[in-house]
Amino acid sequence: MSDQPHVAGAGLKLPAVKMLALDVDGVLTDASIVIGPDGRESKRFNAADGVGLRTWTRLGLVCAVITGRRGPAISHRLADLGVQHVVQGSKDKGRDLEALCAATGIAPADVAYMGDDWPDLPILRRVGVPMAPANADARVKAVCRLVTARAGGHGAVREAVEVLLAAMGRLEEGVKLWDGSRDAMGS
Repeated sequence: MSDQPHVAGAGLKLPAVKMLALDVDGVLTDASIVIGPDGRESKRFNAADGVGLRTWTRLGLVCAVITGRRGPAISHRLADLGVQHVVQGSKDKGRDLEALCAATGIAPADVAYMGDDWPDLPILRRVGVPMAPANADARVKAVCRLVTARAGGHGAVREAVEVLLAAMGRLEEGVKLWDGSRDAMGS
């Protein structure tokens, strides 16, 4: 691995990935936390990221989220996207990754994880494809193989999904899921 993180699409060679795992705040959102006068938290998610995650799961690939926060906004959005494995309220993301890998039978080396801040470092140091959005902390970016051109909450996840699928030779298959052509699915 080179000392410098790569920006998505810069000729980066990546291994095939069996699980895509993500943080929420700063990755699926822009890291803003909006709390209303009633104490309810709301979050803003990017629709392009949603298409990327739906494509990933429709291709039969495993998707997971490990986040330190918890709340109904997270639960609703991830259920809507078909994310199969969700860990909310994580106090030790590295331990939670290991438990998730044990439960799914997927080795950490076969996982791509996107995180943006210090609590993500234990996972990023264990997985095969550590990734960060453009606006991640510099220490986080320094341990990543892939740094997207887009910021968290602004299409970074979609960009990462496209890079991963391209590296796996499955990007066009993913696109065909949406354009009405079923050739990639054998029907």
